[in-house]
Amino acid sequence: MEQPQVDYRFILANERTFLAWMRTALGLVAGGVALDQFVALDDRSWAIGVIATTTVFLGAAVALIGIYRWHNADVAMHEGVSIPRSNVLLITGVGFTALALIIALALIFLR
Repeated sequence: MEQPQVDYRFILANERTFLAWMRTALGLVAGGVALDQFVALDDRSWAIGVIATTTVFLGAAVALIGIYRWHNADVAMHEGVSIPRSNVLLITGVGFTALALIIALALIFLR
């Protein structure tokens, strides 16, 4: 069976989306490293370490999600099928929300 010809605009849009995932992942990793290196709370430095480590791990997860989403869309386009639904965006949103709440609580209670 012959594979359908994919419009290059869709391939490029998929690559731009992939790069957006990678930018987000890089921002999270850089933010985690910056927290670890430049923020000090005297006797509560363990809290910054936990937040920084969580941020870096979330960055790694976002990078993996981006790879997964790009690959699924690329395969679907080249096979001429619909892109499969995924709950990964919901999970990512929940992860970002949890991280934001953890940081907010840390800022409130560790002053």
